[in-house]
Amino acid sequence: MHDPRSDHRSDLLPGPRSGPSTDGTDPGAGTAEQPPGALSRRRLLGTAGATGLVLGAGGVAAGYTAGRATAPETPDVAPLTALGTNRAKFHVKHQPGILQPAQAHGHLIAFDLAPGAGRREAAALLRRWSEVAEQLMAGRPAPHEDTAVARDAGPSGLTVTFGFGHSFFGRTGLDKQRPTALDPLPAFSSDRLDKARSNGDLWVQVGSDDGPVAFHALRALQKEAGEAARVRWHMSGFNRSPGATARPATARNLMGQVDGTNNPKPADADFDQRVFVPAQGEPAWMAHGSYAVVRRIRMLLDDWERLPQRDQEAVIGRRKADGAPLSGGDETTEMDLEKQDASGGLVVPLNAHARITRPDQNGGAAMLRRPFSFHDGFAEDGAPDAGLLFISWQADPLRGFVPVQRKLDRGDALSAFIRHEASGLFAVPGGAAAGEYVGQALLEG
Repeated sequence: MHDPRSDHRSDLLPGPRSGPSTDGTDPGAGTAEQPPGALSRRRLLGTAGATGLVLGAGGVAAGYTAGRATAPETPDVAPLTALGTNRAKFHVKHQPGILQPAQAHGHLIAFDLAPGAGRREAAALLRRWSEVAEQLMAGRPAPHEDTAVARDAGPSGLTVTFGFGHSFFGRTGLDKQRPTALDPLPAFSSDRLDKARSNGDLWVQVGSDDGPVAFHALRALQKEAGEAARVRWHMSGFNRSPGATARPATARNLMGQVDGTNNPKPADADFDQRVFVPAQGEPAWMAHGSYAVVRRIRMLLDDWERLPQRDQEAVIGRRKADGAPLSGGDETTEMDLEKQDASGGLVVPLNAHARITRPDQNGGAAMLRRPFSFHDGFAEDGAPDAGLLFISWQADPLRGFVPVQRKLDRGDALSAFIRHEASGLFAVPGGAAAGEYVGQALLEG
């Protein structure tokens, strides 16, 4: 019988190819000790990593690869476009999907461990997921039952990122390893949160420059969860495609505003301190990791679009045309918060969003924002269900996201045009070294 994995997109890239796992899968039939229909231990463990944990294992070993690589062309196939050949590495110091530029297609999905699943099952799942992510990010087929959705595509910049929610630690008996930075976020006055679309035991972020490649990865990961974990919620989003503009430019959100001008940059002296947990941080398993705050922020676009452009610019504090501050200059010019107009009023209003979010207005608090836009149809009155899948990365949300959001809560002009509808906070450990899986230091430590 023809195996579809044999003619998948792996023929587009050189190097070794990964075959299917040699481990079997138990169909989970009932036994004398376990009635039919009950979830068997072996089905929870799944295919890979089912041999159990090596408790007391050490920390993360060396073996990271650095940077991004472009796959060379092979002589027997037509060359891919630059977009298709773009490849992100899986075994890196910080998990992929944090430092890469904004990707054109994204999926955010949260899982809850199934009843009866615990630490052992979670370890097997993360081992399987890491194997899948490594293979797909290299442009190879999924190791088990590949669907061939992305057969004709290259890696297309695919990234997969894994995180743990607050509830994960109780479910796995690892309460003592739960970071204090993962304490639940405080309530904010702008919150209208749907609990069914918030939080979760496990969180996965998928990003790619190509839509089918992103969906292919999402589907492979969801299938690989098997009966060990169940989908809690899913959200999909998009950004501008690479090469869509004449020159690289800061992205615009669905309000039409340039969004992300003041993001911290890796070249900043304090970038790592703001974004990543240090190598000697607490807890030890979070070394080189980060904390992701995820918010579904609906934009009330009908109300926003009725505002004259001048009023929109006053709400943000920047010109809509080019993102420059209202105090003058271009997009990267530092905003002059004291500049006055001819009548003596502040050029940048006190409640302007860009003024309030500045680090020097929040005790130095800053975060790396890497969002996706979303559009999920229309309400009965025709209003678009659209907005921002806000994702921020910080070494500690109590020093990054929380102080800024509290300040916004007290008087941001933009608050009248947005609604926070879902929220999550996840601990995202550092990248997996070669031969390891994401979260191994936690689950086997």
